[in-house]
Amino acid sequence: MAPVQSFESITLIPAIPGKIKRYDRIEFYSQGDYAVYEIPKGPIDCSEELALVSGWEPLTHPEGALFFYHSYKRVFTDADIRASGMVENIGKAIEKAYKEVENAGIDLHPSVELVLELVEGDREEWGYYFADHDSHVIFWFEDHRSGDLIGNVRGVKCADHIRYALESQYWLHIELYPNKRSLPKNVVVRLREVVMYTQADNITSDTSLAPFSSEEVANMLSLMDPLMNSAGVEHEYAHEHSVWIVARFMAEFCNAKFVNFCGQPGARLNADQSLYGDLNTCSDNILLRVMNIVLFGSPNAHHKALQKIWVDSTIVQPRWKNFINRLNSEWNGYTIFSTVMLAVDISFLAVPSVQSQTAAILVSYMSALCTMGSLVVSLVLAGQVNDSRRDSAKSVASFMEGMSGSVLGLQSLALMLSLPYALLIWGMTFFAAALSIVIFNTSGVVTISIVSPIWVAIFILATWPVLASNDVHISDLLPWITKQIKSHPIQSWIATRSRVESDV
Repeated sequence: MAPVQSFESITLIPAIPGKIKRYDRIEFYSQGDYAVYEIPKGPIDCSEELALVSGWEPLTHPEGALFFYHSYKRVFTDADIRASGMVENIGKAIEKAYKEVENAGIDLHPSVELVLELVEGDREEWGYYFADHDSHVIFWFEDHRSGDLIGNVRGVKCADHIRYALESQYWLHIELYPNKRSLPKNVVVRLREVVMYTQADNITSDTSLAPFSSEEVANMLSLMDPLMNSAGVEHEYAHEHSVWIVARFMAEFCNAKFVNFCGQPGARLNADQSLYGDLNTCSDNILLRVMNIVLFGSPNAHHKALQKIWVDSTIVQPRWKNFINRLNSEWNGYTIFSTVMLAVDISFLAVPSVQSQTAAILVSYMSALCTMGSLVVSLVLAGQVNDSRRDSAKSVASFMEGMSGSVLGLQSLALMLSLPYALLIWGMTFFAAALSIVIFNTSGVVTISIVSPIWVAIFILATWPVLASNDVHISDLLPWITKQIKSHPIQSWIATRSRVESDV
């Protein structure tokens, strides 16, 4: 009688597909061992390398990753089965997983799959989860609280809500292991319906909850007909590429439903809607109000835009891309304006009549410094924010979460993004002041009398947008003036006038 293998030393930890460390495992090949591979004569035979290892079949993901599948036990793993002792260790883990399922009283459908993820550096500890193809969810043999599954979503109370997160992870499981599968036609039909609805929502609404832009969804639609041709055809040829495409799209759409509380009371119905209220407490800070005025209202404008991008600690990816593209265009313009302004300041200082005006020289220096600051900040922001933060939703979310955790929250990012514009405006303002000093100190009465009204008119027109951006309007001042007049009786004015006349 064969001895019974003990699996008491094996530890199984609940895991999710999103934490499979496939992309973190990088194997480096030594350059010193370079040698030209000798190809044997005749048609090359790979049967030995692709042969089953104790029932484990090596499979290649469409992206190129190697993983193993045991068809009899329906188990997938990224662990290298061919390593010494690995078959025995994973066998113990499989045995323990199914034994725990039996002890938990869970009836497994024959199509349920088990995934085992080897914890790095410890063959006795494995991450695991089961994937149910009937209900399209993942599950475990024990109760489990997963912060990685929930993410930044707070207030999850219902099973029909968390189900969307479990379904999203199920499709991520299919994305990780798309081989040896057929593509059900009903799944492709469902995906096509979702994609068509998403495109219609993008076209007709500015606050669409779609996780993709209209251009991206249009590209998805172009794949639907080829996917329909691959659906429902079994065992004719490999469908892992089509399965991978459908799984990736479905994972994104299911995750969007989970984040937006689909089917729950108070579900998010537009991208601007916060489900947790306005948690920003920095808006009443007197320093921020002063900085908003000093920076010509630009921080407030950027902060409003950022609030529409970072909603409930979740990034609205299409808006972020549009926001970054707009900033990139603006920064390119600021660098041109700053270069021109810097040349104007240097040329202005070279004028002979200016060299005797100390005040004009000082203000012109300030203009040159502000202009140079705008140029430098524009280049720095273009290099740091534009390139490194727009690559993926994950990197953007990490960046925004870090900025939100600062003392001023998103206001700090808004202030930073306002600097190129504000410094350029201050550079122009100081140059206007230097030019005015020269004009009023070197010109006659006739010139000053003509220039002064024009200077005042330009000042008022230039100040108007700044006041309007801070909700200061002339129309709002009229009721205040009227109220002040009405609050003083006519008799008091008459009495005051009488006293003045009597004194005279």
